[in-house]
Amino acid sequence: MAAAAAPRGWQWGEPRALSRAVKLLQRLEEQCRDPRMIMGPPSLRDLLPRTAQLLGEVAKARREARGDPEGPGGADDFLAIYLANLEVKGRQVAELLPPRGKKDVNQDVFREGSRFRRQLAKLALIFSHMHAELSALFPAGEYCGHLYQLTKGSAHIFWREYCGVRCVLPWAEFQSLLCARHPVEPGPTMQALRSTLDLTCNGHVSVFEFDVFTRLFQPWPTLLRNWQLLAVNHPGYMAFLTYDEVQTRLQAYRDKPGSYIFRPSCTRLGQWAIGYVSSDGSILQTIPLNKPLLQVLLKGQKDGIFLFPDGKKHNPDLTELCRAEPYQRIQVSEEQLLLYQAMNSTFQLCKICAERDKDVRIEPCGHLLCSCCLAAWQNSDSQTCPFCRCEIKGREAVSICQAQERPTEVRTAADDSRDNCHQEAAERKLGPVTPSAPPLPPEDQFPQGPQDKGWLTLQGTWTGGREPWGWKE
Repeated sequence: MAAAAAPRGWQWGEPRALSRAVKLLQRLEEQCRDPRMIMGPPSLRDLLPRTAQLLGEVAKARREARGDPEGPGGADDFLAIYLANLEVKGRQVAELLPPRGKKDVNQDVFREGSRFRRQLAKLALIFSHMHAELSALFPAGEYCGHLYQLTKGSAHIFWREYCGVRCVLPWAEFQSLLCARHPVEPGPTMQALRSTLDLTCNGHVSVFEFDVFTRLFQPWPTLLRNWQLLAVNHPGYMAFLTYDEVQTRLQAYRDKPGSYIFRPSCTRLGQWAIGYVSSDGSILQTIPLNKPLLQVLLKGQKDGIFLFPDGKKHNPDLTELCRAEPYQRIQVSEEQLLLYQAMNSTFQLCKICAERDKDVRIEPCGHLLCSCCLAAWQNSDSQTCPFCRCEIKGREAVSICQAQERPTEVRTAADDSRDNCHQEAAERKLGPVTPSAPPLPPEDQFPQGPQDKGWLTLQGTWTGGREPWGWKE
């Protein structure tokens, strides 16, 4: 009987590459043990052992794997790209770190604000992105990249339609696919787009990186317009800054309350971190939970919190990108209505508090509840769906109403429409609807200290796209 074909990764030397990567990380960990190497998040001292452990789990799972070789853009290709990039970035870190036991070394790497320290901080951010990417595509070492669920429905549809089950693409190929939907001028603008999307700096784009990008620069219909306004033209945007570096930068504006800068969060990828100078001169940083940055900055400007981006007088006008667009309608089947009636309930009623109507949808799982319950849930430090325990990566305002003599209608932003979220026995029919503003959730104040959990005060009403999404209880 013929032996089963070896996995394709074994043919290019994947086991040896994985072993070499783990040993490299262990050597770097030894070099990072100097107390002067303690840095704010992200910390190489924490990331290196965690990445080595995860790679060990990947190696174990790959050894035990059985089945046919994977196609292009699958686990084999991803690991080949990932491990090659890890080796390059690891060598760059090793060149900056002092060898163990040597006293007569360059001390600049220990000095805050030095060029070497800044280079090390940027590499720590890249390692943080690499660890998050590997964790997302290989949870507990098992490859799930072909099943990865993008948070935004339209982004998920786009990836599956044009990239299939691949989890990684070369930048040149991905660029052509994305620009066919969202045109971008070649030259410096295209290069800036690559540097924003390619979080791990390896010349490729993974489904995880695309998910992070589309969450940061939502909504989908104006994705690259949002990116250009927020990341290219906005003076408050700071790429590759750490928590400590934000604190240092804002020190110069302590006598100018309302000064602010924003950056992609390194601890919660796909969300924004905003640092600002409060009215009493304190420097605060916060992560608005699952809110479009456009809305957060507009709300902050209105409330006098975000007035001077990076201390500058000109605060860009973002109102054009926050215009409401028509909703699309999804009908709940008559069978579903009868089911709720049999339970002496209604589809609209929030099933957590049983007092208010549902007005928000959790992404990507699609469960519905009222904004008050979601705010209370997240303010208790719970960042998973209360129904299915899926990670909450986003939220979207919805309006549920019942027309006379017709099934209940669920209206939501079609920007995040998805065809793989479903409701048992639900029949989905799409049709034009005149928009009406959904009820606003209760407004919280902007956080005045680190004890506040987040801002769950804003509501988006934009739409776009073609596909209906389902709903869940």
